[in-house]
Amino acid sequence: MSKGRLLAMLAVLGGVAAFALMALYGLKNDPQELPSALLGKPFPAFAQPALGEPDKLLTEKDLLGKPALVNVWATWCPTCRAEHDYFNQLAARGVPIIGINYKDDDAKAQAWLQELKDPYVLNISDPKGRLGMELGVYGAPETFIIDAQGVIRHKFVGAVNAQVWRERLAPVYQELNRQ
Repeated sequence: MSKGRLLAMLAVLGGVAAFALMALYGLKNDPQELPSALLGKPFPAFAQPALGEPDKLLTEKDLLGKPALVNVWATWCPTCRAEHDYFNQLAARGVPIIGINYKDDDAKAQAWLQELKDPYVLNISDPKGRLGMELGVYGAPETFIIDAQGVIRHKFVGAVNAQVWRERLAPVYQELNRQ
């Protein structure tokens, strides 16, 4: 066998091995549990307007006081619409939810909340995605759980529904409320 043919075979085998390793990694890791460098760290500093109130600046200090969900959402996101009713149910049960309206139009976002009800105790306007970038957001929806001191304790990517709440988010949220 020629040296060139042997090198070509080794390159193909190496490529197959690399693909197999990536596939195994992907199979054992949940894409909804994307790693976040911010877990265990304070919510990033920000000064962004409140949705619908451009003169009212919200900061990370407005998030302090008790554990809460922070939901990154947008009107252009069909999955956000799918999870919105469940957030209304959680809010009705007393779970504080802070919204970050991500890369969206304020007028569309306000109309959306009028139509579908507003579950958010605060809603941060992030039309350019700056805060989302600081949070390492890949897209909407993404939901974080913060503790009373504003430290990020959990990150979930995808639609929040009853099962996700029960199995993944409620245990973290409830533990923070016991502390």
